[in-house]
Amino acid sequence: MPTSDNIDLREAVNAISDVIVNRPRPIRQLDQIYMKAGDMVLQSEFVARWAQGKRLAFIGDGDAISVCVAYLHKRNIIAYGPSAITVFDFDERICNAVTRFAEKEGLSSLSSCLYNCFDPFPETEKFDCFYTNPPWGASNNGESVKVFTQRGMEANGYGGEGTVVIADDSELEWPQRVLSEVQGFCLENGYFTQKMMARVHSYHLDDAPELRSCNLILKALPNNSHRHRPSEPIVTEKRLQNFYGKDSLPRVKYVRERKTLNYGHALDEEYELELLGGHP
Repeated sequence: MPTSDNIDLREAVNAISDVIVNRPRPIRQLDQIYMKAGDMVLQSEFVARWAQGKRLAFIGDGDAISVCVAYLHKRNIIAYGPSAITVFDFDERICNAVTRFAEKEGLSSLSSCLYNCFDPFPETEKFDCFYTNPPWGASNNGESVKVFTQRGMEANGYGGEGTVVIADDSELEWPQRVLSEVQGFCLENGYFTQKMMARVHSYHLDDAPELRSCNLILKALPNNSHRHRPSEPIVTEKRLQNFYGKDSLPRVKYVRERKTLNYGHALDEEYELELLGGHP
């Protein structure tokens, strides 16, 4: 069976392209920015290896790394992966895309749940690990990263491990400041940084095409004192201000999907046809 050293790159890239065609277009004003395809291959292999045999919660997943991980394993392109994956996202388009793809490809380990991170985390069976690639907090000193990370910790019951994908650039001040804030927040909540994989992802980001992100890999302290802390709504102004960027207060509860019969194809409102011979 394939290992991380001998993955068929052609098969992996083709599988990732199946996932990319299935996922919805990003909404930039909600800070949905997607990772580039080559980095998605490497990230999916890392997540599959890191979460091998574990129950994995995704706190948001516009990139669709969750789907890639399950699909690469199902296709036997990689020989390892989580035992169960659940995606928690406030975008119904993303949740439905996960469900459709899982049903189409027989990915029984993959599911989704419509959820807004400002609400208490759902009462579910606890997960072994969590993964999040949240809004990076350039305008709020990392508060948006902390919110998503907190929900991941709650998904774990303040145990296990987590991976936080966060901006990483030694030439800019704000990513360093945010990284420091997030690491401090994790320590306050009983998690320490096991490892940091620096500058490993690039994005389709027009205003900062060179900006990269890292994997911040966390582990809970034994007998974490926060284990029985209840999940509560996020309501304080400090944590909500500039959540999706400067002067951007979150007003959206859920992104709802408009039904269409042609998922994966261009929407009718995106184009018009000019026919041969001038026919209407």
